Amino acid sequence: MVDGSDQPTHALAPAAPGVAATEFDRFLAVLVEKWREVPGSTQERVYSSSFLEQPDDAFHAAWRSLYDNNCSGPGYSVRGWYHDLYQPLATQGGAWLDVGSGMGYDGVYFARCGARVTFLDIVADNLRIIERVCQLEGLTAVDFKHMDSIESLADLGQFDGILAVGSLINAPYELMCMERAALASHLRTGGRWLELCYPRERWAREGSLPFAQWGKRTDGERTPWVEWYDLPKLCMALAPHAFETILATNFHDNDFNWFDLVKRE
Repeated sequence: MVDGSDQPTHALAPAAPGVAATEFDRFLAVLVEKWREVPGSTQERVYSSSFLEQPDDAFHAAWRSLYDNNCSGPGYSVRGWYHDLYQPLATQGGAWLDVGSGMGYDGVYFARCGARVTFLDIVADNLRIIERVCQLEGLTAVDFKHMDSIESLADLGQFDGILAVGSLINAPYELMCMERAALASHLRTGGRWLELCYPRERWAREGSLPFAQWGKRTDGERTPWVEWYDLPKLCMALAPHAFETILATNFHDNDFNWFDLVKRE
């Protein structure tokens, strides 16, 4: 298991077949406890169960305020820019999967643009927030999938685009290899894999901590794990599926990196 030591990327390999689904699901239970606390504004987090308690008007206004905070003004340099970049792709329609959808800022935007979006999350209350937002905004080309085990990914269907914004970096590498491979099997040949990660440069800048400690620094005290990715490490994590790179870049002063890959087989 990767422990956060200064291990060269080329030393990593895809997860061994013997990595048991029970190990994945055991860590999944830990992640569920953390990620019921979702990014609200760019400065704070909210608990989805509490957020749902508001009446419709207050709920929708609060969600809209958080969306604006994340996607415009200072938040544009984190999230809004890729909304604009992929808006033409979404207007072509097709089926998209928003992995670890949280409060739904990305998937809701692309659903508004014309994509049919399936929201996938490990926390049921997160999905309830998004479903309620979609109902209030009249979005009907949407589906919702609760991931309660690695096996629950088997019946997802096929997608033209898979979007994972920071949702596949918060468990040990070999476990995320399992999830990425399972997800990529649902991406059509020629489909786009879009992913936001944290780069190695940020990890080094913040002290090269073991990943179990680094997560507490990047995403709060309740975070059990966060791991850096670069392009070679991501491509190995997607094996046995092969991808061609359209874009791989660090941004926001090396706080994040962005990958736009096309599935070849």
